[in-house]
Amino acid sequence: MKIKIEGLYFNYGISTVLRNINMEALPGEITAIIGPNAAGKTTLLKCIAGILRSSRRDGKIFFNEKEINDFRKGDINRFVSYFPQENSVHAVLQVFEVVLLGRLHSMSWRVRNEELSLVSKVIEDFGIEDLASRYINELSGGQRQMVFVAQSLVREPKILLLDEPTNNLDLQHQLEVLDLVRHVTIEQNITTIVALHDLNLAARYADKFIVMREGNVYSAGKPIDVITQEMVRTIYNVNAYVYIDNDGVPQVIPKSSTKNDEQISTVKEEMKIEMKY
Repeated sequence: MKIKIEGLYFNYGISTVLRNINMEALPGEITAIIGPNAAGKTTLLKCIAGILRSSRRDGKIFFNEKEINDFRKGDINRFVSYFPQENSVHAVLQVFEVVLLGRLHSMSWRVRNEELSLVSKVIEDFGIEDLASRYINELSGGQRQMVFVAQSLVREPKILLLDEPTNNLDLQHQLEVLDLVRHVTIEQNITTIVALHDLNLAARYADKFIVMREGNVYSAGKPIDVITQEMVRTIYNVNAYVYIDNDGVPQVIPKSSTKNDEQISTVKEEMKIEMKY
């Protein structure tokens, strides 16, 4: 399901958080929204999810050419899955039950075997079978994060919105989650938009970048075109080296120490990679 945004504004009171946002996201692709804190990433995702509405009538969000305000709330919940930064369950539920809640939009009072099988498969895909019978409030922050990402995917959405899904995860689990998200995005032709802080991680998994700064879209395009030394300096106020690795993926190393200078020289020599100064 294609997403197109035209002239989107959003205000919290008198404070303008989003200014004239124009962007597109396509099925079968991961679009990464990057930028510093308070750039408007979370607010943008909430607008796409239908949780927040544009502050101006001429600001529009389209799903396959149909404007978001023309959908009923229940319709949006059926094809959009939104994963917020903060997740919590106050009820005493086991992990299997928490993931099953992701199917609530399609379930009746009686849970079908097909629903249970789907939940079991997603739990297995995430490698958290050993947690299935444990209570969610007994888990670590990283384990809970994995459970809630699984809950988002079990919905089988057409649009997947993930706000910092790798928070609290170690490197191994960050890669596992994003590997699975990329696989599902391609296999099920999902339109996936993910907000991430880690530029190098985002560049490795995203097909397209939307760079945000103070509520505006600073730049948009393929990671190899968007991630430049100038962009990193302007958006993050960080001087950095940007190089292209052997997979054609741009990577960033801050110019914060002599050690980093030596590191990038070694990388350049050993990999014969292209530097983007």
